[in-house]
Amino acid sequence: MVAEAPGVAFGYVRSADQGAPRPVRHRLVVVGAGPVGLAAAIDLGQRGVPVVLLDQDASLSEGSRAICFAKRTLEIFDRLGCGGEVAERGVSWNTGRVFFRDRELYHFDLLAEAGHHRPAFVNIQQYHVEASLLARARALGGIDIRWQHRVTAVAQDDDGVMLTVATPEGEYRLGCDWLLAADGSRSTVRTALGHTSRGQVFRDRFLIADVRMQAPFPAERWFWFDPPFHPGQSVLLHRQPEDIWRIDFQLGWDADPAAERTPERVVPRVRALLGADVPFELVWVSVYTFACQRMARFRDRRVLFAGDAAHGVSPFGARGANSGVQDADNLAWKLALVLDGAAPARLLDSYCDEREFAADENIRAATASTDFITPKSEISRIFRDAVLELAATCPFARPLVNSGRLSVPSCYAASPLNTPDGDDFTAAMAPGSPAADAPVRVAGVPAWLLDHVGGAFTLLCFGAVPAHLPDLNLTLRRVVVAPHDGTAPSGWQALEEDGTLSARCDARPGTVYLLRPDQHVAARWRAFDAARLAAAVQRATATVAELCAC
Repeated sequence: MVAEAPGVAFGYVRSADQGAPRPVRHRLVVVGAGPVGLAAAIDLGQRGVPVVLLDQDASLSEGSRAICFAKRTLEIFDRLGCGGEVAERGVSWNTGRVFFRDRELYHFDLLAEAGHHRPAFVNIQQYHVEASLLARARALGGIDIRWQHRVTAVAQDDDGVMLTVATPEGEYRLGCDWLLAADGSRSTVRTALGHTSRGQVFRDRFLIADVRMQAPFPAERWFWFDPPFHPGQSVLLHRQPEDIWRIDFQLGWDADPAAERTPERVVPRVRALLGADVPFELVWVSVYTFACQRMARFRDRRVLFAGDAAHGVSPFGARGANSGVQDADNLAWKLALVLDGAAPARLLDSYCDEREFAADENIRAATASTDFITPKSEISRIFRDAVLELAATCPFARPLVNSGRLSVPSCYAASPLNTPDGDDFTAAMAPGSPAADAPVRVAGVPAWLLDHVGGAFTLLCFGAVPAHLPDLNLTLRRVVVAPHDGTAPSGWQALEEDGTLSARCDARPGTVYLLRPDQHVAARWRAFDAARLAAAVQRATATVAELCAC
């Protein structure tokens, strides 16, 4: 795939819908061609769902914006067909270091365990991620991307949604069965329907400086509390591709945003960090405040909200773009089943249940990080600094240090789609959790588990396969962790393993896992039973009415 360069403009193209005598109706419209909207469009497109994707801009995002893409997000990109490109272009890292004033307190490894395909994080500018997703969407086909199409009004009833769309040639109306709003924190769809996001706005300001330089720093996350080169505040340093480095400077609430963006203010701050002899070039500068907030509900009848349109968090912990892509991962398979008539519309309420829970989890984590980084009182600052002093020599204090708890995938332990365990398991891969990756072999060739599960419901069997499967009225991938000869019956994918997968699943011969299309665990048993499988699929698709009543 050939990715677009940042700043390249996409020309406006008149749609055939604009000349129609009456509004044309589509099955699905997605608003917003950022990482979330593109990921959702690709996921649905891979399932054969035609998508109209509207974006009010005519180019990829400006500036690096989100840069830290987590392991789980990379695994989703793998399933969407562009994970390798993103990972290869980005800067992989697992290690973080915490500094207090003029010394390092400790370092940590976010992926100390071996046997995973992707690193804990890859740093890469958001526009590069968007470019890879856009190239994949174009290569896939079935996704009608319309640039410079701005939604100005939204109306809906029980049967569908009607949009008013502004273009350089004027307005036109467009209908759809379902609408996905992924149009960012200033969502026009959310505003048009009268919804708001509520939460906490933090009284602080931060400067982002993307700097191009040759520097001796390793590909790690470095965070300083009260450093001598920026006393009384905090600083964060990350490496990006193309010799670009992200530096975040805490400024304080009284800082003037306009003045702090000027080179006269930015250059001395960067120089104080790097030293007088390190040449650098400013690439992008922004001053921001932030809030932790969300909509009350991510679904309004036939309109669904994802990413920053639904929720927002502070940037500490890299939870914004990662949680948004995971929204798309959660929603796409459910929406595809509903559109295909294989599941009732109430399945979409489970999207709200699961991703609102995830948003609350992210908001709590981001709020705690922000409170530690920016103490709200002198007592809070004294406590924080005491914790930091202890952390240098006392490992028990290090879990109390919060320089931004980094993004992890949510486990939907309380989801109504789960079939609770009826057998004893010790592994963490319980119903609701994402499947952990593991090294496997396919016909003797090294591979990874997650490349062979997901996209559809997957039955993962350890040892012998069932003689008969129930009629489930949906696609079921069948994977067996087979003996070392790698053979399997017709219709089954055989995987060989080195014991890592069995350990992560607490599996023994006869163990069975049912994985959802988004690779989360739906159910697991010590022995296969056709009736239990059928019931678990019904539960996971909300075809049992009492599970997800509207």
